[in-house]
Amino acid sequence: MGFREHLENIDKQGILKKVDVEVSKTLEISGILKGMEPTPVLFNKVKESNFRVVGNLFCTKDAISSYFGVNPAELIPMLSRAIKERSDPEIVSSAPCQEVVETSVDLDTIPILYHCEKDGGNYISSAVVVTRDPDLGQNMDFHRAMQFSKEKFATRIVAGRHFHQFLKKNGEVEVAFCIGNPPNILIAGATSVEAGVDELTIANALEPIKTIKAKSVDLTIPAEAEFVLEGRVYIEEKHSEGPFVDLTETYDVIREEPVFEVKKVTHRKNAIWQALLPGALEHKILMGMPREPTIFTKVNEMGVKCLDVNVNPGGCSWLHAIVQIDKNSEEDGKKAIAGAFAGHGSCKHIFIVDKDINIYDPLSVEWAMATRFQGDTKMIVKDKEPGSSLDPSAEPGTKMTTKIGFDLTKPIVAKGKSYDLAEFPKVNLDKYFS
Repeated sequence: MGFREHLENIDKQGILKKVDVEVSKTLEISGILKGMEPTPVLFNKVKESNFRVVGNLFCTKDAISSYFGVNPAELIPMLSRAIKERSDPEIVSSAPCQEVVETSVDLDTIPILYHCEKDGGNYISSAVVVTRDPDLGQNMDFHRAMQFSKEKFATRIVAGRHFHQFLKKNGEVEVAFCIGNPPNILIAGATSVEAGVDELTIANALEPIKTIKAKSVDLTIPAEAEFVLEGRVYIEEKHSEGPFVDLTETYDVIREEPVFEVKKVTHRKNAIWQALLPGALEHKILMGMPREPTIFTKVNEMGVKCLDVNVNPGGCSWLHAIVQIDKNSEEDGKKAIAGAFAGHGSCKHIFIVDKDINIYDPLSVEWAMATRFQGDTKMIVKDKEPGSSLDPSAEPGTKMTTKIGFDLTKPIVAKGKSYDLAEFPKVNLDKYFS
């Protein structure tokens, strides 16, 4: 469908709300988006820029599944299949993302948002970043970037990630920050696959895309992106980065991070800047959902029938996972816990539930804990091990954390009271109420 086509589609459906009064990129747009969450909002007049801004596009699984024309339950199998059955996108010679090639770089003309009062500056938070290693080829993932001049950012590069490996090996790397993308590209950029896999091939397997060679760097980029910021990142040139709101909705610390120098800006005619609120629902869904297929696969590899996975917003869409299984043996719960931790190493707490529990309803999951769980026999506490750097409670500097698995499944054979939910009669309420 594409980014522009999606905007037209949700506009026709009356889903997209529009703000026609002038608004500021500093604190105002982010406040409106948060207040309207999860409703998509298009800002037609931005005080500091001639470009429009849109946000809250993919805040829920329903919004993403609607884009692909599937049910939410089909997303995990669809993404798993795309990771396994990757395909090369078509390369074209001209593309919308290069309809306008700016003659000079001036980041102040772009509506890069200042999200929260304590932020270190204007931040790019929605970019999928394409880079390349001479031996391994292209990589695409997410990196935030804080503007500190008209042509430079400090960009957060997490140690151990493929971008960091490329940068450490080569000293500097060419990059393209691509902003304004549909969910197949966004989700592909958030997947965790081995180095050497170009995530654009995953995006293409989810929905066919076109790519094009960047103007000033040796990279292949999404042809229909709204904006592309091309340049280089230098490992030796550092600048303070932060504070910034993390996935956990808490502020990350200030660090010295590599500098991204923008050498070329290209964009579509009448380009629209895609905003992504840090720590909000869209950030959570795009971070957490790509981890669900890996958990799903690992649990099934343990010999347990996994039905669905929810890396839920209440757990910051990163630190918690709720796993629904079709239990066939008393050991299935513990096996599923082991598989889930193998599928998402940053996860802190795993909750295993039966097929009659709605994993998208916190009350249903809490009910399972209240009625089907005993801590002395159904709780797995792991020795401290590295978790997530996003967890404020993890040991500073090491990410060491205590991981716990909760088996909230009922026994195969009940002793004493029943574990089953009572069912009320189903009636047609329209018959009784006009």
